Amino acid sequence: MTGSTDTKNLAILHFTVFIWGFTGILGALISINAVEMVWYRVLIASVTLFIYFRITGTSLKVSKKQFLQFFFTGSIVALHWILFFHAIKVSTVSVTLVCLSSFTLFTAVLEPLIKRQAIQKGDVFIGLVIILGIYLIFKFETKYTLGIILGLSAAIASSIFSIINSTLVQKTEAKIIGFYEIGGAFFWITIYRLLDKSLLTERLNLPFSDWIYLFILGTICTALAYVAGVSVMRSLSAFRVALITNLEPVYGIILAFIFFGNKETMTPGFYIGACLILAAVFLYPIYKKRKNQF
Repeated sequence: MTGSTDTKNLAILHFTVFIWGFTGILGALISINAVEMVWYRVLIASVTLFIYFRITGTSLKVSKKQFLQFFFTGSIVALHWILFFHAIKVSTVSVTLVCLSSFTLFTAVLEPLIKRQAIQKGDVFIGLVIILGIYLIFKFETKYTLGIILGLSAAIASSIFSIINSTLVQKTEAKIIGFYEIGGAFFWITIYRLLDKSLLTERLNLPFSDWIYLFILGTICTALAYVAGVSVMRSLSAFRVALITNLEPVYGIILAFIFFGNKETMTPGFYIGACLILAAVFLYPIYKKRKNQF
């Protein structure tokens, strides 16, 4: 029975990671800018999750302190998504996803600093390999410099809120945290759009295709994928989850080739750099697991 459950959960996790990879494709297909796109995404995701919690009878009660922690962390989540989609708009899906993979590097450096722990030598080595990969991408894909910078910035933002969540999740269910953080993201982007007055002229007259893509992005790629991803973490080891999650850029790059063809073709230098980064990212959980065994 356990083996059957594990197989089912592995399939769900692979499907979830595949959906995350598909997010980049939607970002390229949707015609509106990154800020608008994320605003619609978190609005649709918040409503979808709220309906899901009401149907399942899940309590959303948290303390005032927890609410404020989740709400303010939502601003970092919003920044991450805006940087991610803007990177796609000014470069390509492949460039953005590979840069986002540097999340491992930034986590290895930032987590010890934030939690006041010693940086491990192995983390430094993995980080240097990723830096070399990033250098090669910068060197050979100069026309995408802005996209690379935005992609790396998105990875930093992702690393920061993931480190924060690793502490918050000790006291609250991940799906509850996710709901309030997505709600917080919606609030902060709404404030920004009111200040730049773009929301005041919002007429909701988007192309029909955009509405379809946004609905998929907000429901399947955000709300559903989040709940599914959290549910399997209860029975699968952190190592398995980390290893499979690292397939996101691989799935995304393959999908980008299928959808956009020649637009996603890069120089040999890009692929060498990408392989270095992806190899380091896949080796990292293996290194961590072996390190913890001694």
